[in-house]
Amino acid sequence: MQPDARQRLWMYRTMVKSRCYEDAIKPAYLEGKQPLFNMAKGPIPGEMHLSSGQEPCAVGVCAHLRTDDAVTATHRPHHVAIAKGVKLDAMTAEIFGKRHGLSGGRGGHMHLFDPEVNFCCSGIIAQGMGPAVGAALAARLRGRDGVAVSFIGEGAANQGAFHESLNLAALWQVPAVFVIEDNAWGISVAKNASTAVQRNAERAAAYGMPGVFVPGNDADAIFAAAGEAIARARRGGGPTLIEIETDRLEGHFMGDGEQYRPSGELERLRARDPIPAYRERLLAAGHDAGALDRAEDEARAEVERAFAFARNDVYPEAADALTAVFA
Repeated sequence: MQPDARQRLWMYRTMVKSRCYEDAIKPAYLEGKQPLFNMAKGPIPGEMHLSSGQEPCAVGVCAHLRTDDAVTATHRPHHVAIAKGVKLDAMTAEIFGKRHGLSGGRGGHMHLFDPEVNFCCSGIIAQGMGPAVGAALAARLRGRDGVAVSFIGEGAANQGAFHESLNLAALWQVPAVFVIEDNAWGISVAKNASTAVQRNAERAAAYGMPGVFVPGNDADAIFAAAGEAIARARRGGGPTLIEIETDRLEGHFMGDGEQYRPSGELERLRARDPIPAYRERLLAAGHDAGALDRAEDEARAEVERAFAFARNDVYPEAADALTAVFA
């Protein structure tokens, strides 16, 4: 299964939009945090985890999803949220802690919830896997052909929730797809220093489900693997585990000194940035350069509008801190 020209253009535009979004967050996040870095300062306090480099994972999977399909993501969620169709204005306002954010400014960037497109994420490692199994089970019990997709990092494959979720998903044969974004680093710990197996996709065999490894951070290859897994889930074939080789082009969080990276690693990763590489592939396949330029311009303009909306939005009233909270 290969994407058609329309799907490829959508994937390219969405990857560009995700990257533009992260590029816009960086200066906004650093406001008030320089020259002495203090993550409590500025208009976006707290940690910030950027997804630059991992865009192919999101578009290759979400190209196959419908609005009613459920997606759970990680503490590094922006690329997946954008690919799933989360409202950009409300998402940005949420990150800025503003009133018209997705959760009224209560959640911040690691806790984005958009029920209109069935998207959520969490800062807790592997936390989204159980809810994804539940959403998949609910779709099946309702007689619907919806699916649930849970994105995790490779570090989450060593959590108990990973194994519990795979076990139940396979036992109940729910329409779920688990996607491991393997960027080789769990915070500052290399995968080979934390994980006993070379490929986490191999762990699928222990639960009687297919395990697929997708190398090269390749949007088209991810599209093909995800398409097969999602179609299989929709027709009642049960869950699949997909492991994607990808790259993290930024630190674990903004302000991360990244001293743990081997010398020259970041330069090598940036040299194989998936977005310009995908543009070259599209041009070689006959896509019009002008159409790609327009897609880039549209993506940048959408991001600029979202940040303008968030900056112009008002902060919640202090009394709102006690609303929508369990007593």
